[in-house]
Amino acid sequence: MASAPSPRRTLGTPARLERAARLLLPPCTLILCAGLSSGCSLQKFVVDRAGDALSGDNTVFATDDDPDLIAAATPFGLKLTESLLAKSPEHRGLLLSAAQGFTQYAYAFVELPADETELHDVAAAEAARERARRLYRRARDYGLRGLAVGHPDFESRLRADPDAALSQAGPDDVALLYWTAAAWGALVSLGKNEPSLLADLPLVQRLADRALALDETFGQGSVHLLELSLVMSAPRPQEERLAAARRHFDRALALSQGAQASVFVTWAESVSIPAGQAGEFDAMIGKALAIDADAHPPVRLANRIYQRRARWLQEHSEQFFNR
Repeated sequence: MASAPSPRRTLGTPARLERAARLLLPPCTLILCAGLSSGCSLQKFVVDRAGDALSGDNTVFATDDDPDLIAAATPFGLKLTESLLAKSPEHRGLLLSAAQGFTQYAYAFVELPADETELHDVAAAEAARERARRLYRRARDYGLRGLAVGHPDFESRLRADPDAALSQAGPDDVALLYWTAAAWGALVSLGKNEPSLLADLPLVQRLADRALALDETFGQGSVHLLELSLVMSAPRPQEERLAAARRHFDRALALSQGAQASVFVTWAESVSIPAGQAGEFDAMIGKALAIDADAHPPVRLANRIYQRRARWLQEHSEQFFNR
C-alpha cells in the first residue's frame, strides 16, 4: 500500500498552506475566529452560540466506522472546547462536552492501547496510563465544574455531606453526574497506589447511584454498566457483588436491546476474568463480536472500539486463564 503524500509537499508554500487550512475550516469556526477578534459583548455571544452548537447532540463521531480517524480528529475538538471555555467558563454544555470528550478519548485511545503496548514496552505503557490519568482528572474536574454551575460549591458540599449535595441534583444533571463519575472512577482505577484517590471511591459511587436513581435508562444502560464495574470493586462479599452485577448486566442488556458490545465486554473484563470463568468469558466475547456494528449506526463507533477490545482480549486470553 502506498504511503499518504505529505501535506506540505502537496499544498506547497506556507502561505498557500494557510489559505488551504482556512478553506478547510468549518463555517462556524471561521465565524468564531471573527467573533473572537471583536468586542467583549459580541465575543461572549459568539462563544456561547458556538458552545451551544458544539455541545449539542452530535452523531457525526458516534456513527463513524473508523476509530483511528476519530482518534486523530478528537484532540482538535477537545482543545476547541477548552478554548471556548476559557472565554465562557460557566457554559454548562461545554463543560459537559469536555467531561464526556476527555473521558471517552482517554479510555478508547489512551488507556486501552496501553494494555496492548505493555506486551512489548512496559515503560511506554505506564507512560500512556499516566497520560490517561491526567486526562481523566481533567474530565472529572470539568464535570464537577459543570455540576457547580447549577449547584454552587458542589464539590466542597459533596465532600462534606454527599446526601445533601446530591439531593439537589435533578434530571437535567444526569449526564454530568454520569460522566463525572465515569471519569473519577477511571482515575481511581488507574491510581490504586494513591490513597487520596481510593478515599474518593465512595463519592464516585454516590454520583453513579444518584444518576441511576434519576434516570436508569441514560445512555441505553450506560449507568448500569458503570454501576456493574463499581460493584465488582466494592468491599462486599463475593456472592453479593455477583448478584448485584448480574442485575445491572441484565438491565443494561435490556436497555441496549443487545445491540452494544460494551455490555458483553464489560462483563467479560469485570466479572468473568476475576472469577476465572473461561467458558463464560468466551461466550461474552463471542456475543460482542457477533454484533453487526453497521446495523446500529448510533453506536457504530462504540461497537467498533469495543469489538477491537474484544478481539484483543480473545487473542490474549491465555494471560487470564490456565488453558
